[in-house]
Amino acid sequence: MKKQPGHRQYNISEADLYITCSEAIRAAHRDLDFFIQYGYGLDRLKAFKAMCDQFQSIPGDDELVGDQMICTEKKNLAGEKLKTAIRSLMTRVAMKYHDRTGRYRKFGTAKLGDMSDPQLLFCGRRVARVARNQIDFLADTGINENQIQRVLDACAAFENALNIQQDKLHDRDIGVERRMDAGNKLYQELVVLANIGKDIWVERDRVKYDQYCLYESNADQKRALRERKKTESAGTPSS
Repeated sequence: MKKQPGHRQYNISEADLYITCSEAIRAAHRDLDFFIQYGYGLDRLKAFKAMCDQFQSIPGDDELVGDQMICTEKKNLAGEKLKTAIRSLMTRVAMKYHDRTGRYRKFGTAKLGDMSDPQLLFCGRRVARVARNQIDFLADTGINENQIQRVLDACAAFENALNIQQDKLHDRDIGVERRMDAGNKLYQELVVLANIGKDIWVERDRVKYDQYCLYESNADQKRALRERKKTESAGTPSS
């Protein structure tokens, strides 16, 4: 059964999630004596830190996109080389047959510049096959097995580059899913730790309580900070 696509449980960036977790872990180390009373001991805190380190080591989307772009550039270059090999052969074919004749049309190269990758690969192999079938008629134009093999070699190189590019596309999809799953597990553990921290300090220390508060975005965090400063300013007696 195909796995159903998941969704991110957090609305902050992956970098912000990592930093938030790291700060929460440091606060929990400070408050470890209290956390132990909730059954959240040092071993679980170390496991949480290990999850953070593992999350940070997962390749990011920029890295995967960069790999994908490099492979796409190589694929495009291989495609241009295949077009060059096809055009070189077709230049010789045009010396023998007018481009409106059936023998020329059999090669199927009329829209070479507009072909998709699969169409280009299909076209290259068709050109080699048709040229080989007519090689006796085209020999006086210089078309021989070397010319045909050049097209076939270019087809093979292009197909290989195309397959590698497609693999990188799949790698990116897998990477996105892997980071999302790891991020969700990290966020779930962060919520547990934050809820304990808030319960510890809710009636003891407002500053330490706020250290365990989670915000959906940086904007929410800045808004909460402004509100807190307003409250503190309102409570300060004027001199």
